[in-house]
Amino acid sequence: MEADFAAFGSPLCGEVKRFCRRLQETYREIKEDLTPYKDDRYYRLAPMRLYTLSKRHFVLVFVVFFVCFGLTVFIGIAGPNVIETSVARTHSNNSLKLKPFNLSSPPLSTYNQQLWLTCILELEQDVTVSLKKNVTMTVKVLGVVKDGSTPYVNNQVHNRTRLLSCAQVCFHIQFFQCLYSQKCSEIIVVHLGYLNYTQYNVFVSFEDLKFTYSYDIKNVTFTWKTYNPTFSQVEIWFRFVFVVLTFMVTCLFAHSLRKFSMRDWGIEQKWMSILLPLLLLYNDPFFPLSFLVNSWFPGMLDDLFQSLFLCALLLFWLCVYHGIRVQGERKCLTFYLPKFFIVGLLWLASVTLGIWQTVNEVHDPTYQYRVDTGNFQGMKIFFLVVATTYILYLLFLIVRACSELRNMPYVDLRLKFLTALTFVVLVISIVILYLRFGAQVLQDNFVAELSTHYQNSAEFLSFYGLLNFYLYTLAFVYSPSKNALYESQLKDNPAFSMLNDSDDDVIYGSDYEEMPLQNGQAIRAKYKEESDSD
Repeated sequence: MEADFAAFGSPLCGEVKRFCRRLQETYREIKEDLTPYKDDRYYRLAPMRLYTLSKRHFVLVFVVFFVCFGLTVFIGIAGPNVIETSVARTHSNNSLKLKPFNLSSPPLSTYNQQLWLTCILELEQDVTVSLKKNVTMTVKVLGVVKDGSTPYVNNQVHNRTRLLSCAQVCFHIQFFQCLYSQKCSEIIVVHLGYLNYTQYNVFVSFEDLKFTYSYDIKNVTFTWKTYNPTFSQVEIWFRFVFVVLTFMVTCLFAHSLRKFSMRDWGIEQKWMSILLPLLLLYNDPFFPLSFLVNSWFPGMLDDLFQSLFLCALLLFWLCVYHGIRVQGERKCLTFYLPKFFIVGLLWLASVTLGIWQTVNEVHDPTYQYRVDTGNFQGMKIFFLVVATTYILYLLFLIVRACSELRNMPYVDLRLKFLTALTFVVLVISIVILYLRFGAQVLQDNFVAELSTHYQNSAEFLSFYGLLNFYLYTLAFVYSPSKNALYESQLKDNPAFSMLNDSDDDVIYGSDYEEMPLQNGQAIRAKYKEESDSD
């Protein structure tokens, strides 16, 4: 009886064991599908074109990038100036009391975009003394309509205090002889962010223009400054070209990833799917609205899109350099929240000052954040502190990622390419900023005003072309090739790539071919042991 029961129970136990084993295998497969970001699922990442490029291809990629960027710079050099100036009036006066000035702007169109009225006082004296003094101005702005009437702009007279800063300038007559003259800094009297009228009349008067020493006012020069209509047309066309190119690149990049599940995309590919649409907004497809609608809204929308894209790019660098090292599940609280906090503070500071400036200028054309806002210096210090924190955090992530992943096949290739291309872009940006602003780049040019606007087409095209071609290059190298679906998807796993790739398949294998043979044997033994246990 017991023998019969044992004979009957033996097959039953075997069936139960096989059933339990199948349940375990099914559970393991479901768990792998539900947790694609674990370390053992790292090999499921969608392949990148970066892995198939040889050294000559990489050189060609950088050459094409520099050629495209250089082409935009040369087109910009041949293009028109951005700001068009016309002298409103030059007045000579030897008295200490200036009479009111009645100034009429040149005829304007929507292609002029914005209007500035600036003033330069030139003093004449014999003593080598620098001068700084607050000057009170009374400004009244009127717009000229078609019937010739001149209604008030914002229906009020504005009283503003401006800092008059003068320094002595030497004009050489002969060797070792100078004719000294006091040249004062330019004062922005009025700024109109959008144009409701085809012409403006501005009444300006100075009060209490008296100095400690006996100075004679040699000249008072008022100058109108607007955007060059020819540059406005160039800007429209090139923004349109960049919008079309960005849309095409975005569609091609999304089309190349259609064969792979979104959960299998690499962190660079996921971020490119976010940055490319934001680049489309950075190029501003709604920019022509500013020439069709007399409103401040299109200009503020353009500033918002630009700040949103630039801050997303800063966030992209933090997430990639950290995420490529942390291949496990990236939790929102520990991984994304600190980065969003740092970059969000930068975005909030820039957007707040931009909206603040725009809204106040709508109600008061004489408003200036630098001289009319007591909290501006505090906001600038806050911005610089947060920017310094961001730079230090980014450098920490770069150094740690490069030190930990420098011997991992294909992963270090991603780090080296992104670091090299980003370094080139940052160096070019710093050079452009230095050529534009000199050593005073961080002094008073915090948000956009006349001093921070582009002076020629080369500056405009260099900035826009640099960022656009940078994203296009990243989209090209991060997109899968046409036959990527049929290639081995084990290359992202260093262990599998060492086992399955031949010496010819490892493009940059000079460092990896020197690894000891014992590592490969150990890995083979490890995976054989795991398969036997299963």
